Amino acid sequence: MNYYEQHRQDYLEGLKTFLRIPSISTLSEHKPDIQKAAEFVRAELEKAGLQNAHLIEGDGNPLVYAEWLGAPGKPTILFYGHYDVQPPDPLDEWKSPPFEPEIRNENIYARGSADDKGQTYILIKAVEGLLKQHGRLPVNVKFLVEGEEEVGGKHIESYVAGKPALIKSDAAVICDTEMFAPELPTICVGLRGIVYGELIVQGADHDLHSGVYGGAAPNPIQALAEILSALKDREGHIKIPGFYDKVQPPSEKEREAWARLPFNEQEYKEKEVGVKELVGEPEIPLFERLWARPTLEVHGIRGGFIGEGAKTVIPARALAKLSTRLVANQTPKEATGQLQKAVLAVCPKGVTAEFRPIHSAPPSLVNPDNRFIQAAAEAMRQVFGKETVYIRSGGSIPIVAAFDEHLGIPSVMMGFGLPDDNLHAPNEKLHLPNFFRGIEAVARYLEILGA
Repeated sequence: MNYYEQHRQDYLEGLKTFLRIPSISTLSEHKPDIQKAAEFVRAELEKAGLQNAHLIEGDGNPLVYAEWLGAPGKPTILFYGHYDVQPPDPLDEWKSPPFEPEIRNENIYARGSADDKGQTYILIKAVEGLLKQHGRLPVNVKFLVEGEEEVGGKHIESYVAGKPALIKSDAAVICDTEMFAPELPTICVGLRGIVYGELIVQGADHDLHSGVYGGAAPNPIQALAEILSALKDREGHIKIPGFYDKVQPPSEKEREAWARLPFNEQEYKEKEVGVKELVGEPEIPLFERLWARPTLEVHGIRGGFIGEGAKTVIPARALAKLSTRLVANQTPKEATGQLQKAVLAVCPKGVTAEFRPIHSAPPSLVNPDNRFIQAAAEAMRQVFGKETVYIRSGGSIPIVAAFDEHLGIPSVMMGFGLPDDNLHAPNEKLHLPNFFRGIEAVARYLEILGA
């Protein structure tokens, strides 16, 4: 039994303590929990044997930093993670309380278990294990852990943009992605970007009686529906002028690699997504739609009366939460402008319409041939016993593009979640065998890099 196997129970108890903190960044009443989670991470980094562990305060939730720089001449790795989590709603769909971790069928269920507390903890424990065993690390490491990833916070973005010498590194390592399938080690090399905002439609300056004014007064909810229908057709094609102009299709080599992935579309549709039919551009293959094509999605609509009973009102205002995912070569600034222009062009008469962006992040694409990604692939192969596969992800991790732009370093996305981990949904989980092997794989990665 190796060192990591001997300490599995300790790792599990530490993870449970971390998961019990309801560090929900989008709700202001959880500000004390955010602070508590940041302090927990700082204490764990210090306990692991890292130096200079401290909180970086600023405009937003604190960043947590720590370092070990005792390997002169060796590469420096910047480990990134986040300690904030999504709200747990709807609570009645959880089989166990979201902030009271419960183990069922080798999975630990709790909000943040996979996204991203469990995977951040993997990084900390991998480094701790090497330091406890050998008293030193094979490479230099720095940690930068944030508390605003789930709300598109600007603290880490502005901090990294300042290019502080404190975080100068050769590569970043991020555990906030998933394996393509159980037992299949996976590295993500591409992420979609995002523009998220609100589409606001204004009609009269006050709500109106539908009997007295219906047939003459413009209805903002109807107008909102018409605008949304004009922005995307029934087959999933985005109708915003110029939106696809810079979209680069994946290479043939990448398409061939994706075609070899173990995948059952019927099972994906029924078990993972839970729908009768998949949608989207019918002429585009599924993985390409998920990883290499932009999207336009509606996340919520508000307006008028939605309480019990009846109230015959024509609302003065309606609002929709929208996002578009961006792919390589698209930029948030250009996409926002295109969306705003398109909204104005299709706005029905009698109302005004405006898209107001809330947060955004550019897409990213990393060359899988660089040495830091190759070493990660080898480490995962050794621990999991299978060849590592390369995929892209449809999601967004804003910091990846920031590390590339401001620090000029590649990001190695070696994630240990699974497709059915219910990220952002009730009954979020992390597969414990992946948690334990993830710790060993990250430690092995550092050993390979330092050899």
